[in-house]
Amino acid sequence: MGNGNITKRNAFRFIIAIGFVSLLADMTYEGARGIIGPFFQNLGATAAEVGFIAGLGEMIAASLRLFSGKLVDRTRAYWTIAILGYFLNLVAVPILALAGNWQAAALLIIAERTGKGLRGPAVDVLLSEATEVVGHGWGFGLHAAMDQTGAVLGPLLVTFIVARTHRFEPAFLWLAVPAAGAMLALILARTSRLTKDKPPPVIKQEDLPKIFWIYVIAAGLLALGFIDFPLLAYHFQKTSATKAEMIPLLYAFAMGFSGLAALIFGRLFDRFGIQTIVWAIAISMLALPLGFLGGHTGVYLAVGCWATGVGAQDALLRPGIARIVSMNKRGSAFGSLNGIYGVLWFLGSAAMGLLYDRSIVALVVFGVAAQIASAIMFIWLRKPLAAAAR
Repeated sequence: MGNGNITKRNAFRFIIAIGFVSLLADMTYEGARGIIGPFFQNLGATAAEVGFIAGLGEMIAASLRLFSGKLVDRTRAYWTIAILGYFLNLVAVPILALAGNWQAAALLIIAERTGKGLRGPAVDVLLSEATEVVGHGWGFGLHAAMDQTGAVLGPLLVTFIVARTHRFEPAFLWLAVPAAGAMLALILARTSRLTKDKPPPVIKQEDLPKIFWIYVIAAGLLALGFIDFPLLAYHFQKTSATKAEMIPLLYAFAMGFSGLAALIFGRLFDRFGIQTIVWAIAISMLALPLGFLGGHTGVYLAVGCWATGVGAQDALLRPGIARIVSMNKRGSAFGSLNGIYGVLWFLGSAAMGLLYDRSIVALVVFGVAAQIASAIMFIWLRKPLAAAAR
């Protein structure tokens, strides 16, 4: 599976084709994610339950990537796995309109995250082959920007529907439209594929480098301290920091801003390397004190800082792996990264949900401390990663 015969034009065409799939898919599940916090509150869930559900969904999605990443490396069935994952990922969202209680809604959220976990490594490997031609940071950054464009349009659609109906259920139903569009776009994107679902010649399976595991731990600490938007939105609604109909609009702004951040940090990565994520962490950790302790003024600054962190992570974590892991092990590598990231995201989300009901200051200290520890590890990793890439 080499990239020697892939032209830069074909690589860009492929990245954009997959980008349109992600755009429509993100319209669907990010549109829903912007109102999950208030929706669960209306269904009677507590802050601890919201934090637990959000974290559990991410943990299941990420843990599944450990399995699906190895499956991708073993079978090379990239498109088959991607299509199955996208279908489950997208079909669960409109059904949320029929959930009569928070327990049923929680099962659907977990189903949606399961689909994302299944298809994640397959899509990442396909993209990594194309980004080797155009630059890992720029290629993944461009894909992330298109991804986040959908994450802007989805919440905007949801905002419009919620403002008109003053209910969340009709918004979930309307998200069936981009969900169907995403599946159609995926089928069309397959015609521009760079890699076929056929096993390549047998290649010696080397172990993942030791520096990879240190890198994964640093990313995991970042996940541990990174606040999940549903809990942040839950706090905004509970404290009346902003109007309920403004929350999905804020989420739309965050997704748009994170797309811009992904492009910028992707370019910076190609020039300066992994140290760029340290700059992003310095900004993203401010979302905690600003969001939970900053009152009405802090809401908008917190969302901006949070969005910077999302965009930077989308643009920077995958290119770091692509630089140090060969193609025949990237499925396992991306799966392992996302698996450990997701488990620690779950632990962090659950812990911050519990801390919210007891001490908001303790919640902030917990999140900031974890992100500072991550930044220290990434600073240390600069030279070992550069050496491993060479």
